[in-house]
Amino acid sequence: MPTGYVRPGGAPYSCAMTSFGVRPARTSDVRGILALLEPWVQRRILLGKEVVTVFESVQEFVVAEADGELVGCGALHVMWEDLGEIRTLIVSDAWLHHGVGGAIVERLEHNALELGLSRLFCLTFEVDFFTRRGFAPIGEQVVDHDVYSQMLRSPDEGVAEFLDLAHVKPNTLGNTRMLKNL
Repeated sequence: MPTGYVRPGGAPYSCAMTSFGVRPARTSDVRGILALLEPWVQRRILLGKEVVTVFESVQEFVVAEADGELVGCGALHVMWEDLGEIRTLIVSDAWLHHGVGGAIVERLEHNALELGLSRLFCLTFEVDFFTRRGFAPIGEQVVDHDVYSQMLRSPDEGVAEFLDLAHVKPNTLGNTRMLKNL
């Protein structure tokens, strides 16, 4: 298996279907990431992304690949000195319940630790999935007032979702805000 296709500790990922790898995304993966996203956008589960936005943030993404095909992806976005967000976690329908999502989260957690982050946020409908991985629902105030006032200056919608600002509530209805201490 090529470099980058193993767990952070070195063991390859595999399931009953076949083995798969998780690696950092490349610019050549952007269209595949968008193709993974599209069915979830059509189901109104995830918000769509502009092509340019994915290119601009490609370094935040990891992808899961099996036999040269993208079967999942996820991104880690740094929000503050100790805080990151898992975003755009997607697994293709054919690969659901085969460990791909868990492997992507594991890789993103590893990346978060390498960056010096100690907490991860997610906004999700998949509460059970994230609970099994140590995330817990959060309330209103999870950063101190000084950090909150600095984060308010961010143009990033994910930061607004983390802060639970009123203007993003229509996009987050039914989602649960969750946090994990690494």
